Amino acid sequence: MIRIVSVSLLFFVTGIVKGVTEPPNVIIVYTDDQGSVDANCYGSKDLMTPNIDRLAETGVRFTEMRAPSAICSASRAGLMTGQMPPRAGVPGNVSSAKGSAGMPTEKFTMAELLKSAGYETGHIGKWHLGYTPETMPNGQGFDYSYGHMGGCIDNYSHFFYWNGPNRHDLWRNGEEIWEDGKFFGTGMMDELIGFIDRNEKGPFFVYWAINWPHYPLQGTAKWRDYYADKGLESPRDSYAAFMSSTDDLLGELLDHLEANGLRENTLVIFQSDHGHSVEERTFYGGGSAGHRRGHKGTLWEGGLSVPSIASWPAGLPQGEVRDQLACGIDWYPTIAQLAGAKIPETHAVDGISLVEVLKSADAEVERTELYWRMGGKSSKAKWAAREGKWKMLGNPNETVRPDGVMELTGKDKELFLVDLENDPGETTNVRDKNPEIVERLLKIRESYEAEFTR
Repeated sequence: MIRIVSVSLLFFVTGIVKGVTEPPNVIIVYTDDQGSVDANCYGSKDLMTPNIDRLAETGVRFTEMRAPSAICSASRAGLMTGQMPPRAGVPGNVSSAKGSAGMPTEKFTMAELLKSAGYETGHIGKWHLGYTPETMPNGQGFDYSYGHMGGCIDNYSHFFYWNGPNRHDLWRNGEEIWEDGKFFGTGMMDELIGFIDRNEKGPFFVYWAINWPHYPLQGTAKWRDYYADKGLESPRDSYAAFMSSTDDLLGELLDHLEANGLRENTLVIFQSDHGHSVEERTFYGGGSAGHRRGHKGTLWEGGLSVPSIASWPAGLPQGEVRDQLACGIDWYPTIAQLAGAKIPETHAVDGISLVEVLKSADAEVERTELYWRMGGKSSKAKWAAREGKWKMLGNPNETVRPDGVMELTGKDKELFLVDLENDPGETTNVRDKNPEIVERLLKIRESYEAEFTR
């Protein structure tokens, strides 16, 4: 099941994309706790997201993208390594306390991958993959870093308040900095544009892990005023203001790229780390998964299905949609191929390249299965295995559930088998009717878990 991927500059010689003779700049915009359908181009009728829609109009929008995990650190580890989070050494959340180790340093991160291909590499925003010098961004392949190392911060004081002791968390290149009162959205844009301007001759790579619309929901006055009379109930109104504030920042980025002649040859990937939060700290909700069951912290589709758009005007189709099943771990080999970067044979990659899918809606996906596990290897860890239309959840959980869906009881709390083709809302456990499918998915799980322990 391990996929070893090795690509080279042959991509540009053979001209996978006609007319492209140099690798693109790459910017990954990784939003935080954004709901599965929370953009107009994904069906939202009560939000204003013109810039996410603008990106979709100039790129390829995925309808079946799945997150590497339904929790923050694990999803980011999957993105940064192209590996399933347990293989990447981060099956759950990394502590937000200074001095906490994170993703193992032997992992060959996306930053190290692109740096080896001649890219300048920058991290802006959230990290949450380690809080020691060697596991912070500058120790993991980034030439430049600005942001917070823990899971979240207040956007004005830059303190982490969500379990004590309260602590300040704002860093530039491994050094603590103080920007008291400066809105973190402004700080991110200043640093992002500064990095782009310094490296405009390219190629450059930016991992913009924008920590929005994650709590605290601190949308700008412009959008708080806009939604004040739109009839949205709490917490949807606060979430909406923060989601549209996020959209504004994306617009600033696109405007800057266009104004400086960089938009055509810059690949912008926009994706959420996982589904929306229903934690107390976000007023028990605000985001939406549409018809899907689940949310952040669960392996139902509402925790895993995420908005995802790739836009590279010089090299990819525009205004197109892809329905093939994909996962956030796929961006690593995809970007490697587009950038002409070589993945070391020692770095086992679980993702598959999406280059052919990006080129054509008719492209076949090589993948036949996916597997997720949240938490350490134990009988109580949450996990899910998928093969085609079949998906089985082990030890499933949920804080809230859609109207009309029964509470998990008895055997449903152990194994829950779903036919996603006929039951996309994951409402009915068909485990007892399909024992052969149950056995097959259990074997997929056993196979992956055996690999993770090697």
